[in-house]
Amino acid sequence: MTTRARSRVRIELVFMLFVISAIAFLDRTNISVAGVQMRAEYAIDQIRLGWVFSAFLIGYAAFQVPAGWLAARYGPRKLLTFALIWWGVFSVATALVPPQAQGAVLMLAMVRFALGIGEAAVYPAGNQFLSRWIPVQERGKANGLIFAGVGAGSGLTPPLITAIIAGGGWRMSFYVCAAIGLIAALIWFFSARDLPQEHRRVSEAELAHIEGGLPPIVQGSAGPIPWRAIFASRNVWGLFLSYFAFGYVIWIFFSWFFIYLAEARGLDLKSSALFGMAPFLAMTVGCLTGGVLNDAISRRFGLYAGRSGLAMAAFVLTGIFLLVGSRVDNVPLAVLTLALGGGAIYLSQSSFWSVTADIAGRHTGVVSGLMNVGCQIGGAITSSLTPWIAAEYGWAAAFGTGAVIVLVGTLAWAAVDPNRMIVATRTPERDDGLSGLAAPVVQ
Repeated sequence: MTTRARSRVRIELVFMLFVISAIAFLDRTNISVAGVQMRAEYAIDQIRLGWVFSAFLIGYAAFQVPAGWLAARYGPRKLLTFALIWWGVFSVATALVPPQAQGAVLMLAMVRFALGIGEAAVYPAGNQFLSRWIPVQERGKANGLIFAGVGAGSGLTPPLITAIIAGGGWRMSFYVCAAIGLIAALIWFFSARDLPQEHRRVSEAELAHIEGGLPPIVQGSAGPIPWRAIFASRNVWGLFLSYFAFGYVIWIFFSWFFIYLAEARGLDLKSSALFGMAPFLAMTVGCLTGGVLNDAISRRFGLYAGRSGLAMAAFVLTGIFLLVGSRVDNVPLAVLTLALGGGAIYLSQSSFWSVTADIAGRHTGVVSGLMNVGCQIGGAITSSLTPWIAAEYGWAAAFGTGAVIVLVGTLAWAAVDPNRMIVATRTPERDDGLSGLAAPVVQ
């Protein structure tokens, strides 16, 4: 460990988490583009394709909390490496399900369920990493960068998967995604460490900077998980319910937006791929912008304004854009307005994951995993419910339902106070504008 100027290893590893986040969403949303061809080959309708989408999210939701526990027990380095290999295996398996087989749809659902199990590790493990490596005052920007990978991966999906399908068929798209994940697994394993103290490239200046910005509760062994305090926490349930609303809305984009453009707006494959990028590019910008605003507002006005206040404003904007965009007749204007809805909701993304690190300390992986269950339940419901609403009442009603749910989620955010830690502890007063972060809990 060198003693010279402050190194920036933590930033390099956060960027690697951004890449892994992008790969995760490339792997999970490629089926929404390939689904147009898969529906024809497997002779299934949108409803049954929705079941396949939901199977992924059920597996993903079911293993959020176990993934958080594994991240705390074995460390984010090993867990994410194993998870990336797992994704590769089941991405390939998706392409190998024979269309002529009896129960082919059930087999597809089982494979996607298994893929969801593996991908459940990515964000609990990433947040466990942040709780150990990233000072409180930098968490908004760090989470903004990591979750910008969601928009980047999802935005890359339509043109990349469309090009691969045009050249090699829909199965080739799953093989390519698997190969990308395996390369990332190798890079992460050899570049990451679970603790900054273990990384030989971390200078003493960087280590002092990291340790000086972590609450004392983060430092030391994890100890037993305080399940009773977690499930009694108003913060945890506020995050769970608001992330449910978040998940319901974003999975309209991830599961159905490409198909919505092709079938409801009448765009061809190439045009759908081009317009389909818009919401995900907006999400990327929203994530990065939200991370910067999160830290800046928190520093000036306190954590509640920077985390919860920003998220509430983002939710309200999202509801407005969804209601307006779904009723616009002009296709480019409709896509732009709906894309702004996707970008607006991602202004809140860094707030979710920063708050879990703020309130959970050493148990960040478990609490963030529990929160993420809410998101995936919302996603699983919308993956199957959205095509039904669209078929019965039209796509405007489908997006309108999302708008109502996200506006209700605003109320859940109002109950979340990042200054209340789950485990009662006091930290010394801070001079960086973030004092009171670990105030005694009364929930």
